[in-house]
Amino acid sequence: MIGFGLRLTLRGGREAAVRLVVTAAAVALGVGLLLVTLAGINGVNTQNTRYAWLNSAVSGASDAAPSPDPLWGTLDTDHYQGKSIIRVDVAATGPRSPVPPGIPRLPGPGQYYASPALGTLLRTAPPAELGARYPGSQVGTIGPAALPAPNSLIVIVGHTPGELSHAPGARQVTAIATRTPSSCAECQVGTNANGIDLILSVTSAALLFPVLIFIGTATRLAAARREQRFAAMRLVGATPRQVSVVSAVESTVAAVAGTAVGFGLFFVFRVPLAALPFTGDPFFPSDMSLNLIDVLGVALGVPLAAAVAARIALRRVRISPLGVGRRVTPRAPRAYRLIPLVAGIAELSYFVGRRPESTNGQIQAYLTGIFLMMGGLVYAGPWLTMAGSRLMARRADRPATLIAARRLSDDPRAAFRAISGLVLALFVTSTAIGVITTFVAERGVPSGDATARNTVVADFSDGWTETPGVPKAHVAPVTDAVLRTLRSMRGVSGVALIHTNPLGTTISFGGPRPVVAGLVSCGQLAGVPGFGHCAAGADVASVSPLLGFERRPNASMDTVNWATAAISAERLQSLPVQMIMVRTDGSRAVVEQVKTVLVDDFPLHGSPAVVTEERADAAAAKLLVGYKQLADVVILVSMCIAGCSLAVSVAGGLNDRKRPFSLLRLTGVSLGTLRRVVVLETAVPLLVIAVVAIGTGFLAAQLFLKSQLDYTLRPPGAAYYLAVLAGLAVSLGVIASTLPLLRRITGPETARNE
Repeated sequence: MIGFGLRLTLRGGREAAVRLVVTAAAVALGVGLLLVTLAGINGVNTQNTRYAWLNSAVSGASDAAPSPDPLWGTLDTDHYQGKSIIRVDVAATGPRSPVPPGIPRLPGPGQYYASPALGTLLRTAPPAELGARYPGSQVGTIGPAALPAPNSLIVIVGHTPGELSHAPGARQVTAIATRTPSSCAECQVGTNANGIDLILSVTSAALLFPVLIFIGTATRLAAARREQRFAAMRLVGATPRQVSVVSAVESTVAAVAGTAVGFGLFFVFRVPLAALPFTGDPFFPSDMSLNLIDVLGVALGVPLAAAVAARIALRRVRISPLGVGRRVTPRAPRAYRLIPLVAGIAELSYFVGRRPESTNGQIQAYLTGIFLMMGGLVYAGPWLTMAGSRLMARRADRPATLIAARRLSDDPRAAFRAISGLVLALFVTSTAIGVITTFVAERGVPSGDATARNTVVADFSDGWTETPGVPKAHVAPVTDAVLRTLRSMRGVSGVALIHTNPLGTTISFGGPRPVVAGLVSCGQLAGVPGFGHCAAGADVASVSPLLGFERRPNASMDTVNWATAAISAERLQSLPVQMIMVRTDGSRAVVEQVKTVLVDDFPLHGSPAVVTEERADAAAAKLLVGYKQLADVVILVSMCIAGCSLAVSVAGGLNDRKRPFSLLRLTGVSLGTLRRVVVLETAVPLLVIAVVAIGTGFLAAQLFLKSQLDYTLRPPGAAYYLAVLAGLAVSLGVIASTLPLLRRITGPETARNE
């Protein structure tokens, strides 16, 4: 029967050839997207391992033997026009000091290595804005082994041990880190294992369901026509096993061909896809690779899934050949199909106020609930479709509406199957956008905050000691010459110094312990508007020690009145400085020149930045960027998959029903009525279920945010609604594009030939 099945598939006429090509093309696209997803996951992991050497100061991050000549090193993040530059300062203490990957030797004093992208930037940017921050000359280029991405901006600057050992945050390194940040809990650079698990789990779940639905839809193409043919085979004596073999061969041949083409598509588009900044940075093309398990899983799994889908699709034929011939109406779906959806909502609701302690526990709790809601939405879809169609039938006042409503009510599973991929895409998109929008509102930098964009802040504190607010480091009192240089720069309108506080006065932000305040001159504070005011007649005020980087959500700093400090202005000038704030006009050139001056005057004390750049480097901000990239990928890929699934399903449905449609035309039904029937059959459940999917998506986001972070869902902006409307419009366009097919397949010759 395998040979007979192959003959039917490959030499069964034009209809069989078209079915084979369309099914193979659909499977190829699904396989290609699945391979891209797997390669993207591998690329994220590989890219993460390239961060490993930057964690060399972390204890236990290396499996290499320690060197007898330790290396002094500091790690900092510099910024240039919104781009982050990783700056590594090193000083060898002997000939056997460990050498980072990508360079042949350690740079000496006055030397530095730069990544290729940074080298190009140094050659094109004005020295006063960037190049002057790195003393000496470039002696080489950092190789790919030390670069997380082709466009990574990294510089390794050499110093003497005596110079670097006194720098704040300097650490002795005896071996270069070799463990990936995913397996190193203390590593600060890169993504830790928990973050990787969470991102990859969400990505896989978000993409896997639409891909599986798409492949299932493709393998069921023209299922009704095939059922009739196989039923005829049963009537002439074929056994159920023989029918199953023929069916499996047809589906498997198309799936194998589609899988092979899908692998080809992946390798053709792998290089351009690697340039997409999925994690915020592009991949090296070699990082977008597949391992043996990926290849075997897809190469064997997709054809196997196609065979299983074919077996399930033809179960009525296998039971009784007359089942198809009589066109028995399927049993109507029952209300119990809502149980998984309700169970998912109940599980997420249960964890509100009961958040699991461990990250693994949180992943299991939230993903299980979201999976239940996704699966429940698909399982409940036919019942919701049936309920909507019955309501539409009761209110129908036109033939097309009544026919469409009756057909939907008779077989709501088939109607929902056509839109299930798009419904899942809307659910995933709504959940992701709801979470991201709330994250941005709660933790992001206000987009219209000019103060945050225009004020350059140099923080010399190197963090706090055990006493909150007391800095670990500081610089000597700033000289008048430095202040004159800053104030004389074009575009600079004010300079304020935050001094250490010998008085020990505190300030409370509502936490468990008050924070030791910094001290600022009221005259200088008046020159940097937007950071509060002193009391009338005061010379010195007690302010937040993080004043330059502090942004209070939903509150303006303009209205803050700082308490007066009991210290004279003369003594204040003699105190060490823990922070410098420079108010600029906001132009990029002035901001970068101010940074360069501060780096020159206070080397090895951390790179200055504006508050928006500081926030962009925070761990939560990086995770937020990852979520944004994730949402973009999910939206793009899900909509693509769902649109293809809808097109294949609608075209397949028309082909399956060409005989009844032809008979309707012969009885006098106009082609326009049939077109309205097709549109209503697809558009009505699409719009109804879309509303349910968006609502449940926002509900899942609200329950997750409330449980995990105690946030309340913030409504997304107009861009989200425009994207949804655009997606629905494209879907309706896909439906409309299949309507011309209706005239060709419902002609009188169809009824005669049938």
